[in-house]
Amino acid sequence: MRFSAPRSVSPSPVRRKPRNASTFGLQDDSDSEDYYSELESSFNSDSEDDVSIASSSSSNGSTFDLISDINKLSLRPRHITRTPLEERQIEETVAAIRLRARHHDPYEEWEQQTRKDSFKIARKEFSTLQSHLYDEQAQTHAEEEKRRAAQHSRHANEVQNQLEAYRRSLQKAENELKETWRSRERELWRRIDGVIKLEEDKLAKKLEEERRVREEEERKRKEAELKKRLADEKRKQEEIEKKQAEEEKKKAEEEKLRQEKEEEEKRRKVEEERNRKLEEEAELRRMLPFTSMEDDWRVARTDLHNLKTGPVRHVKSQKELKAEWSRLRRQIVPKIGQLTNDANEISRITQQLIEILKPSNAPPHNPVIYITLCYSLAKAILLQAETEVTAEKRSAGPLAQVTFTLIETLDNFPSIFFAKLVQRCGGWAIPLPVPNVDVDETPWPSREDYIKASGWRKSTSGDGLETTEAHSNRISAIMRVYFNILKIRPQKKPLEPVFQLPKYWTWFARMTGDTRLLRDPVAPQLIYTGLDVLGLDAKYVWGQQWIKTLALIHEGITTGYEDGKLIGGVAPEGAAARIRVMVALENIVNGVQS
Repeated sequence: MRFSAPRSVSPSPVRRKPRNASTFGLQDDSDSEDYYSELESSFNSDSEDDVSIASSSSSNGSTFDLISDINKLSLRPRHITRTPLEERQIEETVAAIRLRARHHDPYEEWEQQTRKDSFKIARKEFSTLQSHLYDEQAQTHAEEEKRRAAQHSRHANEVQNQLEAYRRSLQKAENELKETWRSRERELWRRIDGVIKLEEDKLAKKLEEERRVREEEERKRKEAELKKRLADEKRKQEEIEKKQAEEEKKKAEEEKLRQEKEEEEKRRKVEEERNRKLEEEAELRRMLPFTSMEDDWRVARTDLHNLKTGPVRHVKSQKELKAEWSRLRRQIVPKIGQLTNDANEISRITQQLIEILKPSNAPPHNPVIYITLCYSLAKAILLQAETEVTAEKRSAGPLAQVTFTLIETLDNFPSIFFAKLVQRCGGWAIPLPVPNVDVDETPWPSREDYIKASGWRKSTSGDGLETTEAHSNRISAIMRVYFNILKIRPQKKPLEPVFQLPKYWTWFARMTGDTRLLRDPVAPQLIYTGLDVLGLDAKYVWGQQWIKTLALIHEGITTGYEDGKLIGGVAPEGAAARIRVMVALENIVNGVQS
């Protein structure tokens, strides 16, 4: 592409008259007079010319150096003599060179400037034209894309509508076919079920008749075998008893004196031990209402057994009663979960729970439903303690406040709550080692029943029992609520003995007096929980006696209680709990509230 450069508006300067190349820029001889006058003025101002030449040729250093050299050459040495003609030629030559060096052609400068302006204008027009061309191309491309997108959207909608119509027709046909098959299948299965029912009834009658015949024959056979076996056993027993009687008669005389001496010694020791225990129990009875730990265990297990086999089983077996109990139970559980550490919220939830169990604007509940609701309420409180108090021990306070008010207000709730407490904690709520027999003096039905009665539960993360750490934390959370209940002073009337403050002393006395409890890893954790809740208050109540108990506990976690055995044993959980017990003892001695 070619571009035309416009001419500049500035006028073209007039060129000077061409010079003769052989004269080095000098004028003709006809102008000799002007020339001589100019030359004479030039010679008169040599110093000024040197300065002007230097300033005009500052951009060209080589020209300036040449003129300087020529000036030096024009200076004639003193020992060289020239004719006047030579002097004139030299001076004319120097003057011509000087004029040539100082000359600037205006036309050439104008021509160069005009070329630059033309090129600049051409570049500007080319840039504007190209930008306009690009904008038009972009606009054309965008319009084409928009048109194609609209066309594509229209085609897609048409295809989608056709597919949707085809899908609806296909779905309709499929539904009609399915309905036809379902009707046919229902009819077929109705016939099949009828035939099966008829055959099952025939087979059941036949099997029942055969079973009665077999049972009758088996009964007769067993009766005959039993009579024969009893007769044989009776005969053998008589023979054995006869032999044993003869042997015992011989040994009786030999053992009589020895047994009399041993019995006398045993009676003496038993009498001394009994007198010692009576003195200790008398001292304890003077301090607080005392019941044995076996009695507390027996009462709690008996109450729990009576609840499960009585009201709870009766309500669950009756459809109407179960529906009413389930409706009220669903109101209880969420309210326990809404409890916060706010006095107004605690009072509001407590009154709502009391209103559910003892409605003021409605007839009282059926007694079995009321007892079962108390059972569910106690279970909800303990489960809430296992989850919330395990995570944050300060949540035991509001839960204990609600439980205390319920114990103080609701009939039969104290015994029900303590029975559930013993069920969830095992013997630690009393405390005592769980016996090998139940309260009816019969062995436990299975090992699992004994473990469950001891307070262990299944693991929530898999098969098997919970870990020792999880078991210890769960029991500790429940006992923290129990100790907080003991800490509250009743305002209306005294509570049951198991919820009175002296029970705190009883609990520590039993714990420190039984080595079977002390070697369990749970023991130091529960001791720490009790000290953390009521340790400082107990110091103000029992004074020096409580300090002695604390000293006994300190000895058990430092030097050992029996042949150097430490409380909690060698398990890692016991070691960690002993450190917490040490910190709690220091806080109590220093009067610092935990």
